[in-house]
Amino acid sequence: MKRLIFTALLVSGLAGVMAPGAFAQQDSTAKKKIDYSEGHGIILKSKSDSVKKGRFVGGITFTRIDWGFSRLIDNGSFNLSPNNDFLDYKGGKTSTFSFDILQFGYRFNSSFKVYVAGGFDWTLIRLRKDITIAKNSNEFVYTDQSPVHFSKNRFSSSYVHIPLNFEFRTNENKNGKRFYLVLGPEVSFLLNGKIKQISEERGKEKQYDSYHFQSVRYGGTVRFGYGGLGLFTKYYFNDMFTTSQQAGLKNMSFGVTFGLN
Repeated sequence: MKRLIFTALLVSGLAGVMAPGAFAQQDSTAKKKIDYSEGHGIILKSKSDSVKKGRFVGGITFTRIDWGFSRLIDNGSFNLSPNNDFLDYKGGKTSTFSFDILQFGYRFNSSFKVYVAGGFDWTLIRLRKDITIAKNSNEFVYTDQSPVHFSKNRFSSSYVHIPLNFEFRTNENKNGKRFYLVLGPEVSFLLNGKIKQISEERGKEKQYDSYHFQSVRYGGTVRFGYGGLGLFTKYYFNDMFTTSQQAGLKNMSFGVTFGLN
């Protein structure tokens, strides 16, 4: 994941170098300032050039970085049923992380924009029990690893996500900042599932498999913020896993968003 984040940062930096030429038609001959708001790198734009006419916007970006907590919802309850008790997790260490690297859309005016984005999403579940979930099984099968104790037993999934966002924003205040409301549906496609375990007896171990995670996941996101900082919440409408025993087990997350503007 660290390598992927580094690559995204590098691409975003290159975009910032190339974007002024690529979007030169948006420049104004009036007094100009640096503007990052459209997510396609640095462009020069007149402060007096308010967005009165609609225009297409987009390109390579690195924004809407979501970092927070994940929670499993078992048929409407935060308490896991007996079928899912093996997934008992440490709430303070069960997290989510995501970001967008592409976006394309249309700005109707200075207050409203619609765009499709693309990025990556991780859900990291820190299991309490010393179990190992089996690979390549038709159902959830796991083995108790006692007396081996895992100082870390992390069960995670990674997805490519494609959100459709509706962005509302206020006018800039005297400090040059705005309030933002961004909401909309998203669809995600599974990259892989992963188990990472650390113990004194066996050291560090990693295993990869689909682990019955949904291959296609759909949900919705709401973000509210001021300037470049905000809060987010996500909820996924379909089940987290494909197995019948886990029917009704869903995933939600909430936390902090960086890079709203």
